[in-house]
Amino acid sequence: MISAFITYLTLEKKYSKHTITAYQNDLMSFRIFCESAFDQNEIRTVHYPQIRSWIVDLVGQGVSNNTINRKISSLKSFYKFLQKTKQIDLNPLIKHKALKVEKRIQTPFSQLEISKVITHLEEKDDFVSVRNLLIVELLYSTGMRRGELISIQLSDVALSDKLIKVIGKRNKERFVPLLASVIKTMSRYLELRKEVASASHFLFLTEKGNKLYETLVYRVVNSYFSNASSKEKKSPHLLRHSFATHLLNEGADLNSVKELLGHASLASTQVYTHNSVEKMKKVYNQAHPRSQKK
Repeated sequence: MISAFITYLTLEKKYSKHTITAYQNDLMSFRIFCESAFDQNEIRTVHYPQIRSWIVDLVGQGVSNNTINRKISSLKSFYKFLQKTKQIDLNPLIKHKALKVEKRIQTPFSQLEISKVITHLEEKDDFVSVRNLLIVELLYSTGMRRGELISIQLSDVALSDKLIKVIGKRNKERFVPLLASVIKTMSRYLELRKEVASASHFLFLTEKGNKLYETLVYRVVNSYFSNASSKEKKSPHLLRHSFATHLLNEGADLNSVKELLGHASLASTQVYTHNSVEKMKKVYNQAHPRSQKK
């Protein structure tokens, strides 16, 4: 049953390999628990009390509520699939309520922090430095995801039109505009790229001519921003967060930011509005003529 579900996620839902692996691991973890706790290796016929026992076990192991909610979400999707394919009549998780979690508001990089990194990278003109500069500029100026960045092919870049094609989740395409500064860096990178022996059609390469990988992108961002920012988290996703927040702070329309980010719904984009609202409150309280009156 699990293998059929994974095939469904791959072929019909077109989820990424990373997402599919997470679903598979969650389901296998639950099946192992059922075998151990209830001597049952068929998770298709479980009841909610058994799932509840798994949740209690995970809590006892110190697993965070966020992670538990994600695991239960995987189970819920699995049982919805079984309902859809008429293998079960009732989803055992239909009345389940997610565990409470604290809302964490990430503070984006400041424009000064980003400028420091870009200025530092602009000082060198070798292949790796220019490539890393382009990585930072693209992540910040387009808001694309790390996985989307490394999947860009040469044919996706249209410098004459000042656009780049991005393949998002579920293979959804979107075109994102390129700033003049990014076009300049891109042009220089493409020149240096020719000197790297490679037949790869992907835009970003390692020094050995191989396709860039996600861990390297993370190391690039973390390394440079460690020297420019004291924030605890310094990741490619924080550049995406900064992109959205800075656009909203400058008055960009929420729906436009949604399209640039490649979100399916406004609900996903609204998580980036918190900092913008806080800034608006601060400006309001400082500027309104009656704000200082009691």
